[in-house]
Amino acid sequence: MVSLAVLGAGRIGQIHARNIAANGRVTLLGVFDVDGAAAQKLAGACASKVIDLDTAFTADAIVICTPTDTHADLIERAAKAGKAVFCEKPVDLSQERVRACLAVVEAAGIKLMVGFNRRFDPSFQALQARLAGGEIGNLELLTILSRDPAPPPVSYIARSGGLFRDMMIHDLDMARFLLGEEPVEVYAIGSALVDPAIGDAGDVDTAAVTLRTASGKICQISNSRRATYGYDQRIEAHGSKGLLRAGNMTQTTVESATATGFTTDPALPFFLERYASAYRAELDAFIAALVEGAPAYPDGSDGLKSLILADAAAESVKTGVPVKVAL
Repeated sequence: MVSLAVLGAGRIGQIHARNIAANGRVTLLGVFDVDGAAAQKLAGACASKVIDLDTAFTADAIVICTPTDTHADLIERAAKAGKAVFCEKPVDLSQERVRACLAVVEAAGIKLMVGFNRRFDPSFQALQARLAGGEIGNLELLTILSRDPAPPPVSYIARSGGLFRDMMIHDLDMARFLLGEEPVEVYAIGSALVDPAIGDAGDVDTAAVTLRTASGKICQISNSRRATYGYDQRIEAHGSKGLLRAGNMTQTTVESATATGFTTDPALPFFLERYASAYRAELDAFIAALVEGAPAYPDGSDGLKSLILADAAAESVKTGVPVKVAL
C-alpha cells in the first residue's frame, strides 16, 4: 500500500491527514509539524504517529501543508528523493522561485500536484463538463463570486501574499478551468472596506477583477473578506445558447414559505464544510496518479499560471490600468 506523509498540522493539514487516514487505498505514514503539540494531536486523531522530517521523506509521497514560504524547498527535497508530491497552493509567492522549483521537478521526473481543490467540487465539475459539451453554445461571459464570512487576522496577511495570491488565486484557477482558453489581459480594482488594518498592511479585502481572452471572452471575479450570510461561492456561465449556474450550498435543503416570503438555511459557514467532498475527490485524484499512473492534475504549471494572473491583478490595482499576460 502506498504511504503518504503529511507535513503541516494546521487547518489544511488536518483535512488531508484525516482524509488519508480514512482512505482504504493508502496509508498515513505520519504527521510532521514544527509545533510538536499540534502534530501529536492530529496524529492521535488519525491513529497515526508523529514523525520527523527525515522520516517523512521515506514515504512514497509527500503532502505539503506547511506555510507558503516553505513549499518550494520541500518540493525540491522531495523531487531529489524521487518522491511524488501533493502541495497546497501556491508553490511560492515568487514566479522566479516557482520556475526554479518546477525545473527541479521536471529534471527529477516526479509527479507534482497542486492543491486547487475547487476543480474537484462536484457542482463545478458538472458545470465545466456541460459547458465543454456545448450545452450553452459559445461561452461569452463568466462570473465567479467568492466571499469569505470574515477576514483573517492581520498577522496572516503579510505571510499569505495578500488577497490576490492567497484567496483569489482559487478563482483565477477556476477561470482558467472554465474559460477554455487562457486570459491575455487582467484589470483589477480593490479597496480595504472590511478591516482598515488590512489596508494599513498594504492589502485589500474587497476586489473585482476582469479577465479577457484572445477571442474576447470575459470573466468577472468578485471577492470580499466579509459575507454576513455565510461562505459565498457561486459561478455563472453565460453563453450564446443559454446559461449555466452553480449556487451556494446550504446547511440543509429545507425551505420555508409563509406570508412573509420564502426562507432557506444559511450558506455553509466556511471552506472546510463547503468543499469537504472536493478535498476527498482531490485526494482520490492524487492516489490515481500514484497508483494507476494517471496524470497529476492540476500540476505545477497550473500553479505558476494562476500566480502570474494574481501578480497581474495586484499590479493592475497599483497602476490603475489593465495588465497584459502571456500564459
